[in-house]
Amino acid sequence: MIFEIKIPDIGVDEMEVTEIFIKVGDIVKKNQTLITIEGDKTSLEIPSPNSGIIKEIKVNIGDKVKTNSLIIIINKIENILNKNSFNSIEKENDIKNNNIDEIYASPLIRSLSRKFNVDLKKIKGSGLKGRIVKEDIQSFIEKKDINKFNKNNNLTNSNINFNNENIKKIKISNLQIISGKNLLKNWTTIPHVTIFDKIDITNLEIFRKKQNKIYFKKNVKFTPLVFIIKAVSITLNEMPKFNSSLSKDGKFLNISNNINIGIAVETKKGLLVPVIKNVNNKNILEISKLLNKISKKARDGLLNKNDINNGSFTISSLGHIGTKNFTPIINFPEVSILGISKFSIEPIWNGIKFIPKLILPISLSFDHRVIDGSDGARFIKKIDFILSDICNFII
Repeated sequence: MIFEIKIPDIGVDEMEVTEIFIKVGDIVKKNQTLITIEGDKTSLEIPSPNSGIIKEIKVNIGDKVKTNSLIIIINKIENILNKNSFNSIEKENDIKNNNIDEIYASPLIRSLSRKFNVDLKKIKGSGLKGRIVKEDIQSFIEKKDINKFNKNNNLTNSNINFNNENIKKIKISNLQIISGKNLLKNWTTIPHVTIFDKIDITNLEIFRKKQNKIYFKKNVKFTPLVFIIKAVSITLNEMPKFNSSLSKDGKFLNISNNINIGIAVETKKGLLVPVIKNVNNKNILEISKLLNKISKKARDGLLNKNDINNGSFTISSLGHIGTKNFTPIINFPEVSILGISKFSIEPIWNGIKFIPKLILPISLSFDHRVIDGSDGARFIKKIDFILSDICNFII
């Protein structure tokens, strides 16, 4: 039975095929990864919905695909083969490859060898019956790179020990490569200025915990970030220059009518920045629900194009990790970004004695071509003022 495998709903216009793990004639199992596709800020693995034999591959690495694009045609075999016979045929497939090429390696290993330009004939397999495994490929590449480095730098007889125990190579994902290029461009082309401050959130924290008790039965939890998002929204509404982008020729400032705040979320595949749209029109309860929803989508790798586009300001929070201060990098084409660090109890002098207060360190980076230092200081002080007055937070 012939079965067509198509790209599922990916939520964006198109993505690029970056890896193909199979070839025509390969036997695949249900849920086995067939290809990887990647966009600007997300990566997806496309699995096989059925067991079968690869009949045709309709895409190549570098091709652009979209929802419902035909990628692979397979002959389904799950209905006519039991588990034992499937494993037998799979083993026979490996032996067949071994007899033809005189190399005992699976299709995946052969795919890796082509990707990294590795001659499998030069590798002695460490697996069962001399089978070449991924660790053998990795070890071969490491030795090859070390020898090349030593040759180019005359270090062959040096005392520097570049053996396999001291070197571990980790492949950088396409998402990290793309993000890295963007960060480098942002840092080198935007004249960053960063200012730091500390905000007293003692009363806000008391209010937040009280609201969490009230809304506990409704499965709603307010985090400090929710209130910070709202405070930033109010401040951006009063200081719209921070909610803008600079034209390419640097002659015009494009001020956004919508306050769309991006929230940096740590995921297994790297840092993603989903955007909460029209925050200025939402109350604390709505912001909390949207933040939970979009953060989960980011961690589950389900963000679509609409989730990450059209941000006008970004907040990066490292408080859960425990930093005291850091310098956030502006997310172009935005002109400013707010960094949030871990709050802690500090003694504050009230003129008579020291009083323990809950203090939140924040940092604001801004494009100095658009915003001067005095406005940056006013922006932070405005956030300070808003967070100190719980009347600003209607739930």
